[in-house]
Amino acid sequence: MKPPFSLFLALRYLKPKRTFVSTITLVSVLGVTLGITVLIVVISVMTGFDQELRRKVLGFDAHLLLHSDTFLDPWRPLQDQVDKTPGVVASAPFVQGPVIVEFNHHRLTPKIRGIDPERESKITNISNTIQSGAYDLDGDKAVIGRVLAESLGIAVGDKLIVYSPGNIGNIVEEIKKAEQDPGNKKTLAELREMVLPQELTVSGIFESGHYQFDSEFVLVPLHIGQELYGLGDALHGISIQTTDPYRVDAVKRTLAVELQPIIDKAMMEAAQASGKEQGGGPSTGLVYLRTWIDSNKQIFDAIRLERNVMFFLLLFIVVVAAFGIMNTLITVTVQKTREIGIMKALGATTGQIVWVFLSQGMIVGVFGNATGLAAGMALVQWRNEFKDWLANQLGIEIFPAGIYQFSAIPAEVIPRDVAIICASAFVICSVAALIPAYFAARLDPVKALRAD
Repeated sequence: MKPPFSLFLALRYLKPKRTFVSTITLVSVLGVTLGITVLIVVISVMTGFDQELRRKVLGFDAHLLLHSDTFLDPWRPLQDQVDKTPGVVASAPFVQGPVIVEFNHHRLTPKIRGIDPERESKITNISNTIQSGAYDLDGDKAVIGRVLAESLGIAVGDKLIVYSPGNIGNIVEEIKKAEQDPGNKKTLAELREMVLPQELTVSGIFESGHYQFDSEFVLVPLHIGQELYGLGDALHGISIQTTDPYRVDAVKRTLAVELQPIIDKAMMEAAQASGKEQGGGPSTGLVYLRTWIDSNKQIFDAIRLERNVMFFLLLFIVVVAAFGIMNTLITVTVQKTREIGIMKALGATTGQIVWVFLSQGMIVGVFGNATGLAAGMALVQWRNEFKDWLANQLGIEIFPAGIYQFSAIPAEVIPRDVAIICASAFVICSVAALIPAYFAARLDPVKALRAD
C-alpha cells in the first residue's frame, strides 16, 4: 500500500542528505528529545518527592494530633472519647520535645518522643524500620535514628545521657527562689539532684528514609518522657490514626464537637482547683486538633508550586526546538519553491501542499516524542546510579540528604503527566510546522515557476 501523496513527499524531504537543512532537522529532533527527556525526569522526580514525603510522614507521624500548648491533664477521658469516634482506628499518648543528649563528650539537641510502644505500633510503622538492634522500649531503653547515631558515634548497647530543658528550667527557678529567700536556700546536693540527667541504653537504631526523622528523634518509653519534662501523669498530646489519611478533616470536625464538653469540664475543674489553691485562673492550656496535612502544608504546597513552575519553564525547551522545525520548513519552502509551483500547476490542492509541510513537523514531533520518552524513562529508572556516577566524576555531592531530606532521589512516573508532556510537545511541533506550511500553500504557481 502506497503512502498518501503528502506523506510521501514529507518523508522524501526529511530523508537525510548532506545539506545544511538536514543538520537543522537533526538538531530540531534532538531539541524535542531533550525537552521531553528533561520534562519527564523533572516532573517524575518532583512527583516522587511529594509522594515519598507523604509516605514517610504517614509512616512516622499520626494522621491527627490532639495536643495542648502546655500539657493534657487529665487525658484519659479524652482518649476514651477519641477511641469511640467513628473513623478512628487507634490512638496513642505521647510526650515530645527538645532535649540535650551526650555520648563520649559529643552533645546534640534532638527531639525526644515518649511513647507507649504497644499503642504506638498501631499508629506508625517504626518497628518495621529498625536497622540494628530491636524495637525494645522496656525500662530505661531508647531507640534512635541512624543519622543521629552516626553523628554521636553510638551503637546498640551503649549508654546515652539525656538532659531535659525541663530540669534546667526547674533548677533556674529554685536558684531564683533561693536568691529571694536567703534563709531557705537549696543545698548543692539538692540542686544537683534536680538537674541529674537520665541514662538510657540504646536498644535499637531505626532508619525511616526521611533525613529529618533519622537525625532528630530519640524514642523512649512514655514514663521516661514524662519524667524528663516533669509532667507527672500528664501528656503533650495524643496521636490518632484514622481509616483514611486523605479524609482526616472529617474526623477532625467530628472530634472537635465531641471533645469540647470534656475539655470544657476539665478547664472548669482546673480553674476551680487553681482558684482554691492560688486564687488564679486555670492551669491548663488550650487544646488543638492538627492533621498531618496541616503540619506539612507549607512543604507540600511548595513542592506542588515548584512542580507546576518547572513544567512550564522546561516546556520552553520544546518551544525552542519548535523554532528549529519552523526554520527548517521555511528553508525547505524557499528551496522547493519551483517544485511547489509544479505541484500546484499539476493540480495539487492547497490542503495537500499544507499537509506536505505539516507532516514534516508532525514526523519530527513523533520521532522526538519516541526518543525523548525512551531516554526520559531510562534516566528515571537509573537516576540514582547516574547521580552516583556524576558525583564520582565531578568529585562533589550531587544530592545532599541533609538538604533534600532523602537518602536517594525519589521518582514516580504518572502516566497522565507523561501523556500531557508528549501531547504538548507534539502540538507545539505541529503548530510550528503549520505557519510555513500555510505560506507554502499560498504561493502563486506562476510566480513559483518563475523563481530562480
